[in-house]
Amino acid sequence: MSETDFDIIVVGSGCAGAVAAYTAASAGKSVLVVERGNFAGAKNMTGGRIYSHSLKEVFPDFESEAPLERKITHERIALMDPASQMAVDFTSPELAEEGKDSYSVLRAPFDQWLASKAEDAGAEYICGIAVEELIRDESGRVVGVRAGEDEITAQVTVLAEGVNPILSEKCLGNPRPKPSQMAVGVKQVFELPASQIEDRFLVPQGEGASMLFVGDCTHGKVGGGFLYTNKDSISLGLVATISTAMDASNPHPVYQMLEDFKNHPAVAPIIRGAKVVEHSGHMVPEGGYGMIPKYVFDGCLVA
Repeated sequence: MSETDFDIIVVGSGCAGAVAAYTAASAGKSVLVVERGNFAGAKNMTGGRIYSHSLKEVFPDFESEAPLERKITHERIALMDPASQMAVDFTSPELAEEGKDSYSVLRAPFDQWLASKAEDAGAEYICGIAVEELIRDESGRVVGVRAGEDEITAQVTVLAEGVNPILSEKCLGNPRPKPSQMAVGVKQVFELPASQIEDRFLVPQGEGASMLFVGDCTHGKVGGGFLYTNKDSISLGLVATISTAMDASNPHPVYQMLEDFKNHPAVAPIIRGAKVVEHSGHMVPEGGYGMIPKYVFDGCLVA
C-alpha cells in the first residue's frame, strides 16, 4: 500500500471514536482523531448511564480514574397519567455486582477522559474542525478525509460521527435513518446537594438511582422520560420520536412536553428547590438492529 499520513483516521471522538483511537494507538498504529467540537464531548449529551461490562474490556480499572458520578443501585419504572403515577421500585446488591454494575455520567467530562486515554496511547487530536468529505483513489477506495482545505490520508478511515451520519450518507451511500427510527432527546441538569439527592431517592451515600417514565410524560406519544442522579445534580429529560415531533397535528411540541413533565405531581417534588444549570438537546437512535447500516467499506469502517 502507498505511504499515507496516518495508519488510521478516526472521525469523531464520542465513545466509539475515542475507544477506536485508543485501541488502534495501543496496537502501535499512527492515529489521528478529527473532532468537530472544540473538545471531545463538547457536542455530546446523554441521559446518561454507562454499563461497565463493555468498558471493562478496554479499561479494566476504569472505576479508579474515570469521571463517574454515582453507581446506580436503585431502579424505578413509572407509568404516568396526567395526574398520577404507578411505579415499580427495585433495589438490590445485585445491581452493584461486577459485570452488572452501571454508573451515571456526564458526557462532557467522560468523553474528555476517553480522549485523554487515546492521547496517552499515542493518538493525535485535531478539534474544532469538521470533516467535509472522504477522499477516494482511482479504484474508489477510501484513502482519507478532507477537512477545510486540508487533505489527510490514511490506510483506514473510521467514521464515528454519531447518530447523525452525514458522511456515511453523503460519501458511502448509506440510507438516512427514517424519522420513525430516530428521536429527539431534551435534558436539563438540576443542581442539588448530594445529601438531598440521597434522601429523596433513599440511596446510601455515594450511590444513585435511575428512573424511567412512560405514558403522560410524552402525552401518550411514542417516547419516554428519564432521570439519573449525579454527584451533586440530577439529569432529567425526555425522548420523543422525531416522526411525532414533526407531526403538525401534535399539539405538544417536545419543549412543552418537558415543561409539563417537570410540573407533573410525581416529578415536581423531586426537583423542588433545585437550580437548572444546563439545558441541551440531541438526536437519539431508536431503530435498534434494523437501522444498522452497511459498516464495512474498502478503506473505511463505520462505528
